[in-house]
Amino acid sequence: MSAVGFCGNWIIVTCDKKLFAVHTKEAREPFVFDCSTAEKKPKNTQDEKNSDGGSSEETGSDKVLAFAVSPSGKLLALSDDTKRLVLFSCEPSWHCISIRWVVRRCTSLVFTQAEDELLVADKSGDVYAFSVVEPQKEGELKMGHLSMLLALTVSLDDKYIITADRDEKIRVSHLRSPYNIQSFCLGHRQFVSALQILSTHPHWLLSGSGDGTLKLWDYESGSELQSCDLRQLDETTSSEADKDKDPTVCRVTSSTDGQYVAVQCDRVPILQLFTLTQKDNEKLVPHSRISLPCCPLDVNFDPEGRLWVLMDSSDAPLQIYSLTHSSWECVAHVPELNRVTKAFRPHWETLEDWGNLQSAESEEWMTDEMFLPLKTLRPGEQNQLFGISLPG
Repeated sequence: MSAVGFCGNWIIVTCDKKLFAVHTKEAREPFVFDCSTAEKKPKNTQDEKNSDGGSSEETGSDKVLAFAVSPSGKLLALSDDTKRLVLFSCEPSWHCISIRWVVRRCTSLVFTQAEDELLVADKSGDVYAFSVVEPQKEGELKMGHLSMLLALTVSLDDKYIITADRDEKIRVSHLRSPYNIQSFCLGHRQFVSALQILSTHPHWLLSGSGDGTLKLWDYESGSELQSCDLRQLDETTSSEADKDKDPTVCRVTSSTDGQYVAVQCDRVPILQLFTLTQKDNEKLVPHSRISLPCCPLDVNFDPEGRLWVLMDSSDAPLQIYSLTHSSWECVAHVPELNRVTKAFRPHWETLEDWGNLQSAESEEWMTDEMFLPLKTLRPGEQNQLFGISLPG
């Protein structure tokens, strides 16, 4: 997974088996963590039984699958496809707090607002809670879905855990008693791939899906407040056939002040920017579109409200867009970008086939062969495809 994020004033980039961190304000030593050289899981009798029985998963390649930053920006966690769960502290300096192991490969991570737990969603549909206070303690099963979980988040008051799966559902459960379901947010026609709660609107939830829509919810009641069809906003489709295809939303992120929302679609070299307002019926308002020189791998806002874009390009892997006179403009000459580029360049040059990262991304869940049928099958057929039997 190639991704970009922020941990305080550190910019975080993950690519293949590595996590890189560079301080954007000070000339501090960059931090690099290579999952391929990390601690290996000790074998035990149960593992041997699983391998003998053929039920255990194949050996992982150490690729980073997901990472999450705590609300304070002082902690970071990552999980790889060898099923490590690594917890870091980044202040006053970077160090690894613990390495634990998840049961199934992770699809999404999130810290609680209190930063006492790290919640891990996996490909079997389960959520495990790992203690941050007791960093060596094994995870405890929190809840489960009937299908693979693709995204999860928690409400800003730590009251609810919100989970999204490949069967179109968004479930809102009480965090401390997940068997107590508050609501369902139903309306997407394909798998739900992205969730975002806004700091300025703590009762609103944004969701993105394989059906090409961005939806706004009052998640406590499960009410849909608004739906935006991203195809209608795209003025650059080259043919009628392209217009019939649903763009897959793979990233929804908001600025720290909650005023702007950026939406990234899989294999589309365009970012859609929205603003949010409480004044009108249309709370989600299209603001502008950013046309990129190539398809982005990931996007995220920094603490100052600028949009960083991780590109599938060895020449300019990172670009920064800043709001200038009501439009988002690319800014090339800023100290932070120069510092980050200089620090990352040696690692970019040692990564094999950097220019083909977008092709490598096809191995991940969003474009994995497991999900290609989901774009063409009806919900009932999707369940049959994955061997899911639903009551009633």
